[in-house]
Amino acid sequence: MRAADRLVAETVRRGGPWLAVLAVTSVLGAFAQLALPLVLGRTVDALVADGTGAATWLGACAGVVILTVACDTLGVWASGSSGARSSAWLRERVVRGVLGIGPAITRRFPEGELVTRMGLNTEEIGRVPESLVTGAALVIPTAGGVVALTLIDPLLTATLVVGLVLIAFVLRSFLTVSTAIASDYQAAQGDIAARLVDALAGARTIAAAGTADRERARVLTALPLLRRHAMAMWRANARAGVQAGAVVPLLEVAVLGVGGLRLAAGDLTAGELYAAARYVVLGAGLGSALGYVGRLARARAAATRVDELVAESPRAYGTRPLPPGPGTLELRGVDAGGLREVDLVIPGGQAVAVVGRSGAGKSLLAAVAGRLVDPRHGTVHLDGVPLPELSREALRRAVGYAFERPVLLGDTVAAAIALGTDTPARTPGTGRHGRRRTGDGRVEQPGANREVVRAAARAARADTFVRRLPLGYDTPLREAPMSGGERQRLGLARAFAQGRRLLILDDATSSLDTVTEHQVARTLSGELRDRTRLIVTHRVATAAAADRVIWLDDGRVRACGSHHALWADPAYRAVFQAGAS
Repeated sequence: MRAADRLVAETVRRGGPWLAVLAVTSVLGAFAQLALPLVLGRTVDALVADGTGAATWLGACAGVVILTVACDTLGVWASGSSGARSSAWLRERVVRGVLGIGPAITRRFPEGELVTRMGLNTEEIGRVPESLVTGAALVIPTAGGVVALTLIDPLLTATLVVGLVLIAFVLRSFLTVSTAIASDYQAAQGDIAARLVDALAGARTIAAAGTADRERARVLTALPLLRRHAMAMWRANARAGVQAGAVVPLLEVAVLGVGGLRLAAGDLTAGELYAAARYVVLGAGLGSALGYVGRLARARAAATRVDELVAESPRAYGTRPLPPGPGTLELRGVDAGGLREVDLVIPGGQAVAVVGRSGAGKSLLAAVAGRLVDPRHGTVHLDGVPLPELSREALRRAVGYAFERPVLLGDTVAAAIALGTDTPARTPGTGRHGRRRTGDGRVEQPGANREVVRAAARAARADTFVRRLPLGYDTPLREAPMSGGERQRLGLARAFAQGRRLLILDDATSSLDTVTEHQVARTLSGELRDRTRLIVTHRVATAAAADRVIWLDDGRVRACGSHHALWADPAYRAVFQAGAS
C-alpha cells in the first residue's frame, strides 16, 4: 500500500488553492464548534443568575452560529473545487501515461478495465482531499473537548479518554477491513466493464447471431460477486458504526453521572455541567469520522489499481532527427510476442507485402516496424537510426499507419485526416490549434494544412465522397455517416498525410471495392513510390503488385522474394486460399 498511499498524498497536494480554503474553513468551523458550548454555558449561567451580561452572551452565540454556517457553506464549495482539481490532475497524468505506453497496455489491461481505472477509480481518489482535511479537522473538537473538560474537572477527562481509545481502535480496524473489501469490489467493477466493452464492440455480431440474452448473462457474470462485496462493505460499515456509536451515549451517561455528583457537591455550576455534556459529545465526535475513513479506504484501494497504470513506463523517445534517406527499414534479431528471430532489410522506396495465415504475426510485424510496439530483443532501424533514438516528432512525421478498422479522431473530417501532421503557425483570427471559425460556426483548416489534407484524400480516393458531405471537409465526424470502405479511405488519407518516408498498411484496403482498391494500388506504385510501403494483406492481387513479399509462418520469416517466385510453392498458394475461405 505504500505506493498507493504516496499516490493519494500526491493527489491531495494537487488540490490547489481551494484545498487551503477548505483547511481554513474546517479549522475555523471546528473552533466555532468548540466555542459554542462555552458560550451557551456562560449564557445559561448569566440567565440563571441576575441576567447581567446575558445580552452580550446571546450576541456571542449568534456570532458563533453565523461563523459555523459560513464555514460550512464555503467548505462545501472548496471541497468540490479541490476535489475536481485533484481528479483532473490525476486523470490527466494517467491518460498521458496510458497513451504514452501505447497499444501494449491493452495486452495487460482490457479496455473496459482501463476505463474503470481512469474514470471511477480516479474519481474516488479525487475525493480524498475533502475526506482528509474534513476528517482531520475532527481532531480539533476532540482535542479541544479533552482540554476543556480538563479545565472544568479532570475526572471528566479520564472518562472521555477511555472512550476515545475505544473509538480509535474501531476506526483503525474499519480502515483495514474496508480497504480490502473495496479492492475486491473495484476489481469486480472492472471485470463487468471489460466484458461490457467487449460486448459493445461486437454488438452487430451479437444481434445477428441472436445471442443477446447469452451475452447479457456473460457480461453480468460478476454481478453476484459485486453484490457480495457491497454487502460485506455495508456490514463492515454498520458494525463499525454501531461500535463507535455505542460509545457516545455511554460517555454522556458517565459524564452526566460524575458531573451530577460534582454539581451536588458544589464543585460545578449548572452552566459548567451543561458545557461538560456538550464537550463530551464534541470529543466523542471522532466517531463521526467513520464516513471519511470509509472514503479513504476506497481511495486507497483505488490508488492501488491506478498506481499499476502510473507505474508502467511510458515509451521513451530519443532526440535524434532522421537523416536524409530513402526509407530503408531494417529488423535485426527481432523477438516480440509471437515474432521470433526476424531479420529483414527492406530497401527504401520498395513496396513490400506481408502475407501469412491468421496468427502468423503479420500485424505484430507492422506494429514493430513503426514502433507501435517495442521488441523484447533486437533492434529496428530506419535509414540507419534505431527507432528508440528518434525523437517523437521525427518518428511520427516519418511513419504513417493505416489500419483495417481505423478510428477517426477530430472534430471534422479534415481534422481526422490531418491528425498527427505538422500544424502551421497561427495566423490572425485562428484559434489556439491554428483553426479558424467561419461565420456559420464551421471549423476551417489552415491553408497549408488544407492542401496536405486534400492531396492525401485524393491519393486515397476519398476526395469525391468527402466533397459530397453536407459541409465537405468541414463536416463534423458525428454528422458524416460512412461505410466501412469510406472509413478505410479516410484512414489511408491520414497515413498518406503523415508518413513522409514509411507507410505501413495493416490490411488497410480489405473493405474497399475492387475498383477503388486498384486505384489506391496505382497511387501506391505511382505518386507515393518514393516512400517505403509495408503492406499487410490477404489478397493475391496486392501481393502480386508488390516489389517483394515477406511470407510469415508461426512468427518466423519462412521466405522472402517475388510473388511470382513464391507462387510455385503450394504452401504459399494455400495461404491465400485459407484467407479466401
